[in-house]
Amino acid sequence: MFADRKDAGQKLARALENYREQKPLVLAIPKGGVEVGYEVAKHLGCEFSILIARKLPFPDNPEAGFGAVAEDGSTFINNYAARGLSQHTIDRILKQQRREIKRRIAALRKGRPLPQIADRTVILIDDGIAMGSTMRAGISLCKNKKAGKIVVASPVAGPSTAAELARIVDDVVVLEKPAFFQAVAQAYANWYDVCDEEVIRILQNLC
Repeated sequence: MFADRKDAGQKLARALENYREQKPLVLAIPKGGVEVGYEVAKHLGCEFSILIARKLPFPDNPEAGFGAVAEDGSTFINNYAARGLSQHTIDRILKQQRREIKRRIAALRKGRPLPQIADRTVILIDDGIAMGSTMRAGISLCKNKKAGKIVVASPVAGPSTAAELARIVDDVVVLEKPAFFQAVAQAYANWYDVCDEEVIRILQNLC
């Protein structure tokens, strides 16, 4: 178990030490992944930014989702999970989440574009990977932008999800893979929802 996201980020950073010489680009998925990613980028002395991807939540259960969409429009749909939804409902939810992505780009990244991704080693980071939908959308974005190498890194993930991601990226670095993994929060002693203000504060530390 990790004390908090800072502790998890510091431990994950040490596990990624062999990427230091490649001068990677660390991209964190807000909001939970930002402090973890910041600690990794600080340790490796590399460029850091955020990649906005949003879960596509079920209308009657927003804590669960059937896919995700990234800021360039890259979309991952879990067809099994979405089988009971009409195309109209899916399109409506996609539209809502694209609006939220635009809001987050303006609020959290101050409207700035993503750093150059082409031909670079990109380390995609979140504070935990449950179903992996937002991470898959982020991976698609990096592939669309011709990343040289894609590394998925997280303090915790389900074993099957980590194995699935390993088949579509160059490397997966996960510190803990609990056999009975139900929620990312179970890996943290201090778990809380991250607000916009905290993300902005972390990003301001880069200046």
